[in-house]
Amino acid sequence: MSLLFNDFKSWEKHCTETGEPLYQPVLDYEIEQKGRTEDFIWENIAKAYDVMKDAVQTGLTEDMRSRSGMVNNGAKKVAKSPVTVLSPEFKMLVSRALGAKEVNSCMGRVVAAPTAGASGILPGTLTTLQELHNLPDRSIHEGLLVAAGIALIIEQNASLAGAVGGCQAETGSAAAMAAGAIVYCLGGNIEEVFTAVAITIQCMLGLVCDPVAGLVEVPCIVRNASAAAIAFSSAQMAIAGVNAVIPVDQCVAALGEVGESMERKYKETAEGGLANTPRAREIESFVLVQDVEILPDETEEV
Repeated sequence: MSLLFNDFKSWEKHCTETGEPLYQPVLDYEIEQKGRTEDFIWENIAKAYDVMKDAVQTGLTEDMRSRSGMVNNGAKKVAKSPVTVLSPEFKMLVSRALGAKEVNSCMGRVVAAPTAGASGILPGTLTTLQELHNLPDRSIHEGLLVAAGIALIIEQNASLAGAVGGCQAETGSAAAMAAGAIVYCLGGNIEEVFTAVAITIQCMLGLVCDPVAGLVEVPCIVRNASAAAIAFSSAQMAIAGVNAVIPVDQCVAALGEVGESMERKYKETAEGGLANTPRAREIESFVLVQDVEILPDETEEV
């Protein structure tokens, strides 16, 4: 893919001129840059999506309690809540995104998409999308390649890491990837796919990374659910023809600019934001004490 372009404008130009689907240049990138066969790539995408589906299922059926105590089966609580604020489909989306991310926080198996801290967003959105629209796995697999292409461009022009660009770079990028994949899977054109990316970035811009006690649990898990919701809403607006006004490449540039200017304490250091609240500091002390390993006195005879 980097052989062809480094921005969305070039990606669109290439696919418009060649008639290739959006996923094809990403597939070519994997083949040419990584020396992989096409069959190998499709097989591994299928495996990755299976892991995503397993993470969603695990989060909704198994005991999801983390050692810190901050994670306590939130996904199941949402799924089984007797009071319904959301539509059944929306509720399902939120619970699935929560569930997959809780699996990560409880040391389960997930797909970093693009990071482990954002590992609930693509699983939650794509499994829900597939079920709602009865999409074949192949469509989702192509959508995952499109999502990967979106991440490659964001990575080159901004960042995917919370330690570099704040949570906007992690959950924001994951939501942008998901929104673009959703529109692609539903047959949206290139402009609509990239509009979904642009709208999503606009909605996530400026979000800080402030994990309580330095753990990717609070507020990371609930942000995965919120980001999944933003991905769905952005995709809906884009596919309906809503204009993002600011071109997608300029939105990515803004993402990078905001990330660069963000204070260090808001970049995964647990020194600012929610991580610096009194309650967070209490939790931090408790977690640190729990994790202290008592070693034998070196002067003691053995």
